[in-house]
Amino acid sequence: MSDERPVLVPGETCWQIAEADRLSVIVDAADYFRHAKAAMLQARHRIVLIGWDFDTRIKLEPAEKTLDGPNRLGPFLKWLPEQNPDLEIHLLKWSLGAFAAVTRGMAPIFVENWLTDRKLHFEIDTAHPVGAAHHQKILVIDDQIAFCGGIDMTVDRWDTSDHSDRNGYRTKPNGKAYGPWHDATTAVDGAAARAVGEMARDRWKAATGRVLEPITDTVSDHWPQDLEPTMRSVDVAIARTLPTIPGREEAREVEALYLAAIAGAKRYLYVESQYLASRTLAEAMAERLREPEGPEIVLVLPRHADGWLEQETMDGARHTLLKMLWRADAGNRFSAYHPVTSSGEPIYVHAKILVMDDELLRVGSSNLNNRSLGFDSECDLAVEVRPDTVDAADRRTAIRGVRNRLLGEHLDIDPDEFQRTLDDTSSLIAAVEKHSGDGKTLVEFDHDVIDGEDSPLAENELMDPETAHTTMLQRTYRVIIGRRAARRQVVRSDV
Repeated sequence: MSDERPVLVPGETCWQIAEADRLSVIVDAADYFRHAKAAMLQARHRIVLIGWDFDTRIKLEPAEKTLDGPNRLGPFLKWLPEQNPDLEIHLLKWSLGAFAAVTRGMAPIFVENWLTDRKLHFEIDTAHPVGAAHHQKILVIDDQIAFCGGIDMTVDRWDTSDHSDRNGYRTKPNGKAYGPWHDATTAVDGAAARAVGEMARDRWKAATGRVLEPITDTVSDHWPQDLEPTMRSVDVAIARTLPTIPGREEAREVEALYLAAIAGAKRYLYVESQYLASRTLAEAMAERLREPEGPEIVLVLPRHADGWLEQETMDGARHTLLKMLWRADAGNRFSAYHPVTSSGEPIYVHAKILVMDDELLRVGSSNLNNRSLGFDSECDLAVEVRPDTVDAADRRTAIRGVRNRLLGEHLDIDPDEFQRTLDDTSSLIAAVEKHSGDGKTLVEFDHDVIDGEDSPLAENELMDPETAHTTMLQRTYRVIIGRRAARRQVVRSDV
């Protein structure tokens, strides 16, 4: 038994820990959309889809239809209850998605004409502080299988892991092409799926006031046949960020888990994130970099945030925090990279992943920004290997495999080749640098890359607040969003 305290502690760094018979890390939306459709085809009683955004016009299998039912999300969700009268579908979407969608240059879809069946329940979730976002991305089917991570079922998300320069299926419903997109989520079953289902039902009750009872029918197996488990019979922790609302106290397990993982890393800390904007987390990393024998830290970020306003705020914050981390890095143990295609086109990083040594794996919806720590709703799943963990060696191999799978994708090499290089160099950074170069690769952020990206909006409390307690923040959001909401009256539907 180790005297070291575990990273995953219910009530501190996570909400609860529950066993999954199977856990799978799913990289990129082409696989997620297909596996999610396969699981939904097995639904007997209830599907709950919770998202920052979803768009009923997207194709679940744009390249090749292999599964039964309509290919577009909306017609598919309408078709499912027609095949099974006992099935009900609950859709829950963040109420202020319109504001975020405008900054991304795309119009949100709230509800379509197909939503007329009594088995389909669509709700706009307003149970959040002014200006906060419901950022969780969750799909729960019969409380038997749950998907939880960073991928929304919306436009711009579908891509294959080769992230080719041009892909004719990478188009919006209006036919306009979009660029390469890297993302990740997880699938779990067993008690872990039931725990995620409990959280989803809590969200539904907070949003609607109505209670969804647990599903107790466990006869059928909803796991997609071709979804290979990353681990079996594994304890899975659920970490949340929930801001304070009337009748509910805040939860800051996401922040506590980040800080514990940063503090607990011995050799390597590998993180993929859409943003680097949290000074709290950056200072924790800087403290480790100042240690004579601290861990290597490797970040994979997008070249730029998505949207001009996010670039001003988030890229500006990244500029400031990267410089702080470089100053702290006396031992050359820190590097940040952005992935590019074979022709050098940026691949957008939307994945939210952390791998601590070969002992902790975390995949979820939270980013390295302030909103994810206390203002928005988030949900991450995590697995930890302890010295007394059953099959600890196999678990560590699986965690290394996920990290190597990701780096192999970014560097366009076999994951085993990356591990061999890591074994030879004993340095995560040296292994990345050895395989970086021309073509599809990782490009290092340095002073020249970020030159000129400082911004007066960096670490701006309006765009990236940490709590909901700033009076000026709330007033400003009420003005901005209130005007937009007045133009877009959203009728809450339960039909």
